[in-house]
Amino acid sequence: MPSDTTDITPRRWEDLPRRAWVTGAGKGIGRALVKRLVSEGWTVFASARTEDDLTSLAAETETMIGKVCPLPLDTTDEAACKKAVDDIVAEAEPIGLVVLNAGTHTETPIDDFDLKVVHKIFDVNVGGTVNCLAPAMQALRAQGFGKIAVTASVAGYKGLPKAAAYCGSKAGVIGMCEALYPELRRVGISLAVINPGFVKTPLTDKNSFEMPFLMEVDDAVDAIAKGLARDTFEIAFPTRFVLILKMLRLLPDWLYFKLTGKLLD
Repeated sequence: MPSDTTDITPRRWEDLPRRAWVTGAGKGIGRALVKRLVSEGWTVFASARTEDDLTSLAAETETMIGKVCPLPLDTTDEAACKKAVDDIVAEAEPIGLVVLNAGTHTETPIDDFDLKVVHKIFDVNVGGTVNCLAPAMQALRAQGFGKIAVTASVAGYKGLPKAAAYCGSKAGVIGMCEALYPELRRVGISLAVINPGFVKTPLTDKNSFEMPFLMEVDDAVDAIAKGLARDTFEIAFPTRFVLILKMLRLLPDWLYFKLTGKLLD
């Protein structure tokens, strides 16, 4: 970095304009987070692939203090993501918060390692995030402030059996955010990565295995809301599960693989 560059302190949460963009807002955590923000007076541009989900979301929040502005979007479409940000910025009001939450998950065991499935997971979880992140960073840099939160997963800490694509995609998102954090902070933009454990949503309802420390979606949104209000990089929950997984990262490989191998028994 040039020696004459001066760091710009990001604005405090309470000083951000209450306009937000949330992707993956049709179901699960994204939908619940939009409702929370709108109930607190935010105007939220809510994006999801299914327009009906956004229409019902707007209807469910119409009596709240804030407002939902449906913005249908397929995050794997690079041009559409740029246009979505351009449309938001065109209203000539600053954006306080961007939450890039769109993601997907399908098991990818070696007996069913379908390339189409693997590519889709990476296209949505990594490619879709990048498609939204690039124009969002440009917009926030132009206005000189703002906060970005990117949803990854505790599954990005270490690889887990039958989840090669999901773990790999989320590890990539975490690493990308770690790389961007100091650069964005230097120009006055706050960046957070959201690492949930298992949260009861339509996505996890498809899982056939036991999910430890399964959380209700409203509890997950409580944790996210508290984390966003703090100036911290990682928002991870539930606490006990996060601590266990972080301790597993410290194990030697032979012991880690011995433990994760038992998941296949």
